[in-house]
Amino acid sequence: MKREIRKIGYDRSRLTPGILHIGVGNFHRAHEEYYTNQLVEADDAQFGWGIAGAMLMPHDESLYRSLREQDGMYTLTVCGRDGHDEAMEIGTLVELVRPTENPRALIDMIASPEIRIISMTITEGGYNIPRETGEFNLKDEKVAHDLKNPAEPLSVFGQMAEGLRKRRDAGAGPVTVLTCDNLQHNGDTARKAFMSFFEAQDPSLAEWARENVTFPNSMVDRITPATTPADVKRLDAENGSDDKAPVYCEDFIQWVIEDRFAAGRPAWEKVGVQFTDDVTAYENMKLSLLNASHTLLSYPSFLAGYRKVDDAMHDAVIEKFVRDFMDLDVTPYVPAPAGIDLDEYKKTLIERFGNRSVSDQVSRLCFDGLSKFPVYVTPNLTKMVADGKDLTRVAYLLAAYRHYLKYRTDDNGVSFEIAEPWLTDAESALVMSDDSMRFLQLDAFAGAGLAGSRDFVALYMRFVDEIRERGAMATLREII
Repeated sequence: MKREIRKIGYDRSRLTPGILHIGVGNFHRAHEEYYTNQLVEADDAQFGWGIAGAMLMPHDESLYRSLREQDGMYTLTVCGRDGHDEAMEIGTLVELVRPTENPRALIDMIASPEIRIISMTITEGGYNIPRETGEFNLKDEKVAHDLKNPAEPLSVFGQMAEGLRKRRDAGAGPVTVLTCDNLQHNGDTARKAFMSFFEAQDPSLAEWARENVTFPNSMVDRITPATTPADVKRLDAENGSDDKAPVYCEDFIQWVIEDRFAAGRPAWEKVGVQFTDDVTAYENMKLSLLNASHTLLSYPSFLAGYRKVDDAMHDAVIEKFVRDFMDLDVTPYVPAPAGIDLDEYKKTLIERFGNRSVSDQVSRLCFDGLSKFPVYVTPNLTKMVADGKDLTRVAYLLAAYRHYLKYRTDDNGVSFEIAEPWLTDAESALVMSDDSMRFLQLDAFAGAGLAGSRDFVALYMRFVDEIRERGAMATLREII
């Protein structure tokens, strides 16, 4: 029996874009679009908060074509931990722009007085702030081009600068830049990146932006797998739909935002979004527990032969590995936000990871580890080393990550490709070196003091050898 799709209950022709979102991927479509769709359903005074989506990356082409063909409409299937799934139409994506088709489209949208929020998901690595320097990289190829050619921008930074210049000159008013990426203090990171570019290209624009652009921090959460061609067929069959761009996600959702908006905002609090003066405690909890645990389970699970997160989490060894990491390694460094029961939060995380209906890909968790480790793992690892804590699980994780990157073959002899878009030639040499200590020189672990910790080094070197000789899973069983 096919699922019944919940149709939108509003007139889309009344929606006008008040939000521009840069980076229309699955997460955005399951999160910000979902919340906004719910809000418009509940309150017809919110029709000025439709969303225009900008898709900049080469790999966006197929999704862009599909969404354009469907006038921005798509189905979202929310997969319950109890096995009950719900499908719904999402109609708040009312316009799509792609700079490769129209180089001025995004610039004009940024400059539009109707756009009062510019949100974005450009990934953790997209802010162009290398870990080794902590400063915006003005020598990046596209950035360097945009500094010299402001009217013909190639990067998101150049596009934003040109759009805001036009906005300023037209007197179109202030705007909020709202990042939805998994970064601690993500608004501060966005401010640093964009303001650094503005200062270098056009100091007068930087001066205007300091007075007219806000960058609130936010914490976002909803597990949303990549949608494969097989998923498209499955979802269409289950929903009785003909959707070329369906999305599916878990039933849990959270969004906490600092309430610092320069030109108004949707009444998202009516549909469950939390507004706060300081998002720090929420960020720390989510990044340290959910995201770090995802990274922890990803490489050992992949090396063990698991390709689905729920399958891995139904292995008692991996589940205990994750539970021990949360309880023993992370919890001492996570003060609970007001109103949050950490034990219940961790229990829910285990349920979410094991959700059979979502069945997230382990490869998605493995993707771009070099950007994830310094955000999710290294901050607490640094504290653990300094405090003389038990480093067994994190030492094993780094040994497994090295094996994943270097040997690219799992415990069953199956070869695989890695996906590390920010891996430089210099860092690749550290990975491929037969001297396993050189791996600890990766920027992702900078400042953690790993090489100076005799306890960590002893454990790490032992696990490097054991994983190579006996396999990742056999080594993990001994640890557990």
